[in-house]
Amino acid sequence: MARGDSDLSALTEALSSSQISKEKQPTDPSNGDDAGGVQITCFSEVVHDTTTLHFQIMRLPKQIYAWIGCNSEKLGHLYAAAPTRPSAVSVTSILGGTSDNTGSGIARRLVSRTGLNIILACNIPKNSPMIELDAEKLLVQKLLNLGYIKPKSQGS
Repeated sequence: MARGDSDLSALTEALSSSQISKEKQPTDPSNGDDAGGVQITCFSEVVHDTTTLHFQIMRLPKQIYAWIGCNSEKLGHLYAAAPTRPSAVSVTSILGGTSDNTGSGIARRLVSRTGLNIILACNIPKNSPMIELDAEKLLVQKLLNLGYIKPKSQGS
């Protein structure tokens, strides 16, 4: 059995034994309230007629884990970002990558938009700014639809 198969089996077993909320529970994402459940959303979009972007969003207490895959299901680089005082954001690379890679910028902007801690796994190819832009737009739109980001007021 290949190493990837064993990793997938372990992940599947761990997720199947955990208690995951499948029903929409009343939440107030602005204050980090998740009503005690983990909410998972997965989707894929085709951009530029040839590139498939895969997304997974896990809403955890006071944080969001997001994964963006480009044409594959590989984890990619892993970044952690958190709000700091006064109104700044700290980002660090946890696995692979450096602070100037694609994912670090997306993670920083997500913290600014949500006010929550963000863990972002991203395997968007380097030097692909249009794919990065499309991926971030799709992720932010989905977070808006899920209520994790409040829309900007029209007056400001």
